[in-house]
Amino acid sequence: MNFKQIETFRTVMLSRSMTIAAEQLHTSQPNVSRVIAQLEREAGFRLFERIAGRLVPTAEGEALFRDVERAFVGLDTLRDSARAIRQLGTGTLRIGAVPSIAMSVMSPAIREFRKRHPDVPISVHTSDSPTVAKWTATQFCDFGLVSYVADTPGVEASSLREVQGVCVVPADHRLARKRRVAAGDLDGETFISLTHGDGTRAAIDAAFVPDRRKLTLETPYAATICTMVSMGLGVSVVNPLVIRSLRIAGVKALPFEPAIAFNSFVLRARQHPEPALAGAFLECLRRAIG
Repeated sequence: MNFKQIETFRTVMLSRSMTIAAEQLHTSQPNVSRVIAQLEREAGFRLFERIAGRLVPTAEGEALFRDVERAFVGLDTLRDSARAIRQLGTGTLRIGAVPSIAMSVMSPAIREFRKRHPDVPISVHTSDSPTVAKWTATQFCDFGLVSYVADTPGVEASSLREVQGVCVVPADHRLARKRRVAAGDLDGETFISLTHGDGTRAAIDAAFVPDRRKLTLETPYAATICTMVSMGLGVSVVNPLVIRSLRIAGVKALPFEPAIAFNSFVLRARQHPEPALAGAFLECLRRAIG
């Protein structure tokens, strides 16, 4: 880093415009863009994003600017700041997640992330999809992981993974010997349901003929469903990631017909640059899901 790069960066941050910064520095706008690009390469992260035609500082850019303001002429201090932001991010990584993700693939993803970023604090907050969406919209969490997309202003969603549901039965159940289970095979069985409001509950119910199952148990958590199944309390259809990750003894997972999709999505705050460490964590999460 050199003084020209830092001075240019500071001027752009204060004016929020490369054109105005060029006028104040008595140079051209392309030259300002070139100097900022050089600084980004040396720092190792992006300083600005273009959002809806506006120049918006990234979280990393804001963090670097705070040190610029405190020590404008202390270039050695700024080099240390850039290195810390690149390695440790801008603070605690705050993740919102529904229980099916938090209780299954979250731990292996954190383990993988810790290998690269051992000192980054991580805070995982768990609730239902609408609540996680609100946390993301208000930036209480850096991003959200949900099982369905609620109608929440201020967030945008992208697909994380889609998997086909499996039927879970006790290991000594009459159906445990089958290669796959059809909806009609569960006629008369006590069925443990997800609670109403879960995005997948309606799709599961639609696969069955009404009043053929005994619907006397329900819970919002797939992990709880699998534990109940292991105790012989009923059967169910769940996300295979949960049963694969938890490895609960006494439960047999079988392919189910008709196919029921269990989706998961990543939520981000609209028009707000994603912290670099959030992207790094999502890469680890995708590898954990497989």
